[in-house]
Amino acid sequence: MAENTEKYSSISRAEDSQADKCPTVAQLQSLLDSRRTSSSHRVDEVWPNLYLGDLNTANNRYELWKLGITHVLNAAHGRRYSEGNPDFYGTSITYHGVPANDVPEFDMSKYFYSASEFIHKALTTPGVRLLVHCVVGISRSATLVLAYLMIHHQLSLVQAIRTVQENRWISPNTGFLQQLLRLDEELQQTRLNQTRPLKNQHGEEG
Repeated sequence: MAENTEKYSSISRAEDSQADKCPTVAQLQSLLDSRRTSSSHRVDEVWPNLYLGDLNTANNRYELWKLGITHVLNAAHGRRYSEGNPDFYGTSITYHGVPANDVPEFDMSKYFYSASEFIHKALTTPGVRLLVHCVVGISRSATLVLAYLMIHHQLSLVQAIRTVQENRWISPNTGFLQQLLRLDEELQQTRLNQTRPLKNQHGEEG
């Protein structure tokens, strides 16, 4: 894939006036539907060396070898038909499992930071290629990829969605979208606090 990190991160806030705002779930759903397709590829590279894919890809060790996959994050760990675990992949692939259900009531947010840290640590290692997957590769796994881009690359949720949509159609369920919105608000508030000038003991900006 010829694109590099600079190309992906070139999406500026000026290009999308909504990026600085807090969109509603309905607006996010409209954004997702704008790229809706009747079918998705089994696997796509959505960020340099980060692949988003389905269960069939993850369960095919020969296909993973052809792709050069060295790390796997399974967002359907322990679920039906999911063979992924350290024993299945052996020593050739570093594995991380997230036992998520693809239902709006499931709290995916408790895995945002641990999954993002696994992705970040992998992608900052030379020669690594990482597959993030669930069953279809559009909801659970996509949610974790979006959280990673928001946490480690300072993208807003809208920017993260648009970035992934460049290469793959995704569709996190409404509950996951609400959780990602809360993450977006928390990250924006944290960054705002970090940029505010410190005040001295007299309440004056220093």
